[in-house]
Amino acid sequence: MPETKITEDMNIREVIDKYPETVSVFAKYNMGCIGCIAASFESLKDIAAVHGTDVKAFVKDLNEAIGEN
Repeated sequence: MPETKITEDMNIREVIDKYPETVSVFAKYNMGCIGCIAASFESLKDIAAVHGTDVKAFVKDLNEAIGEN
């Protein structure tokens, strides 16, 4: 069974491509990552640090968006 849970080490583009329902979470945190070139190589942890966001809360919200707790 494949891993479905989003982790802070996952690539931004990977998350958005695999789970399009997470786009609203990125918007909630004022992250325009969807169109950003950095989305192809930065991790969720990286982008949370850049935006001064609590990575644990961010990842929790992403997982809730895909139905994972």
